[in-house]
Amino acid sequence: MRLLTSFREALAKTRNGLAGHWNALLGRQLVDDAFWAELEETLIGADFGVGYAERIVTDLKLAAQQQNLRTSTDVLRVFKSDVADFLKHPGVTAGGTGAKPHVVLIVGVNGSGKTTTIGKLAAAARARGQRALLVAADTFRAAAADQLAVWAKRSGAEIVRDKEGADPAAVVFDGLAAAKARGYDVVFIDTAGRLQTKHNLMEELKKIRRIIGREVDGAPHETLLVLDATTGQNALSQARLFHAAAPLTGIAVTKLDGTARGGIIVAIVDQLDVPIRYVGFGEQLDQFKQFDAAAYVDALFDRAL
Repeated sequence: MRLLTSFREALAKTRNGLAGHWNALLGRQLVDDAFWAELEETLIGADFGVGYAERIVTDLKLAAQQQNLRTSTDVLRVFKSDVADFLKHPGVTAGGTGAKPHVVLIVGVNGSGKTTTIGKLAAAARARGQRALLVAADTFRAAAADQLAVWAKRSGAEIVRDKEGADPAAVVFDGLAAAKARGYDVVFIDTAGRLQTKHNLMEELKKIRRIIGREVDGAPHETLLVLDATTGQNALSQARLFHAAAPLTGIAVTKLDGTARGGIIVAIVDQLDVPIRYVGFGEQLDQFKQFDAAAYVDALFDRAL
């Protein structure tokens, strides 16, 4: 119940934005061409993605025929169940592979909430009784390591850092050496907020991955992309390019409370087949949750169905 409440609070803007459209759909007496057109338009407007919107409407039309769904309420209940099923995706949790150290590479553009996300992940690891190490491989941005150090202290983790302008791959090498020597359970590696259009910075990310793989068998065990929900469809282009440079195992969507288009979560899963692992909706440690598909859908449509 507490998780559902958190999702309801985070998705208030999206839910309120959908409410008028959903009420109009529910008020229709006939499940006709106008109903299907309005449903598809509503989903696209909420950033569910054009491709997904078209497919789900096609599938629902077939379900309506096969299951003899006569009312809009019946159709939208099936829709809600289908979306929840679609978003369910198997995946490991941080520190869950059994490897020691378990290495998590964090990527994303500047301003996405990457540093805050790392701090919250470290706090969760500490709450599980794990020793966590943060590696400040963002050496390009002024004060990036200082900000990460604040989160290290706040979360009870340790940090490995170097001076501004240092070679990020060298910092990663030193961090992993320290993690192995001191017996840390989990390592979170921060990287520069690379603009997805910067080829040289993407190549640097590939270099970091090679160093990680060389120093720790099977690592990185997770590569987590942090995306700002308020960027909407631009988040998809970011995700595709990062996925090409550093194959992603999961995505953390931040600032979910700041957008009226929370359907972007569906579009990301649809186009990348990468699971949403976490959602963030504030700066506090408890405003960060593992993603739960059923809670997300319930919160998004709780006023309608």
